[in-house]
Amino acid sequence: MRTLIAALLSLAAAPAYAQYPQRPVQLIVPWGAGGGTDATARIIGTLLEKELKQPFNVVNRTGGSGVVGHDAIAKSAPDGYTIGMITVEITMMHHVGLTPLTYKDYTPIGLVNADPAGVNVRVDSPYKSVKELLAAIKANPGKMKASGTGQGGIWHLAIAGLLKDQGIDPNALPWVPSNGAAPGLQDMVAGGVEVVPCSIPEARSMIDAGKVRALAIMDANPPALYPNVPTLKKELGTNWQIAAWRVIAAPKGIPAEAQKTLVSALKRVYDSKEYKDFMASRGFGVVWADPAGTAKFMADSDTNLGAALKAVGLAK
Repeated sequence: MRTLIAALLSLAAAPAYAQYPQRPVQLIVPWGAGGGTDATARIIGTLLEKELKQPFNVVNRTGGSGVVGHDAIAKSAPDGYTIGMITVEITMMHHVGLTPLTYKDYTPIGLVNADPAGVNVRVDSPYKSVKELLAAIKANPGKMKASGTGQGGIWHLAIAGLLKDQGIDPNALPWVPSNGAAPGLQDMVAGGVEVVPCSIPEARSMIDAGKVRALAIMDANPPALYPNVPTLKKELGTNWQIAAWRVIAAPKGIPAEAQKTLVSALKRVYDSKEYKDFMASRGFGVVWADPAGTAKFMADSDTNLGAALKAVGLAK
């Protein structure tokens, strides 16, 4: 009896479980500073910090066409103190043989963004429309090059799929891998490549600076930022569409309480005026899904993009 009483008193005196988070959280971004993923992660990190009263430190882990950062997120300690922004490439990289990682290697927190691809050239490019650009690529295979993400990444698939859709060999426009849209655009402005098929928001600063021109968007509607940029449907009569997306996720197996706290905080961030205003000001698309919805969204993306990669000859 005395032993039981002592045990009960010991439990009563024990401190309550410390509410998560009790220390700073690392938020890994698999792509370079200055790109759309980096910008979205930083506003989310700032707002999560306000919600949860702990620093959310954004760390760019680039390399390997996105593999390095995605791997770092998946293989971090599953304690809730390392999370990351995984991107559409996680449903593509394994199809092209870059990594065995898949979307199943993460604990989903929430889907927060999706942006369609645009076709961008230098402002002094001789091609004033996507029709003129495609005609030149077809007539001079291998003469021009494109960049904006890793080999087999979403923007690579965007242009390769468009070329195939238009009856042009995707190899007619060689791909130069980069660690995101920002370095790809810089390379294009410097004359290293001629085309960057990234999202319009990622190209915005270069467009506004008069260095880049958007020829078209791979979506059903013109971009909100630049309503005069035509859709591929209007320019070419094709229904080819493709978009990048971004998800906040953690390593597989984090504590249920940490996931619950992160999901609730992230939903409040998503619903906030600060987040909506930030995303709207840059033309970034906003879309929400909870963990179950995010898992299904990524599974569907994996199936659809795997089929598209196979169709254009990029799948291993």
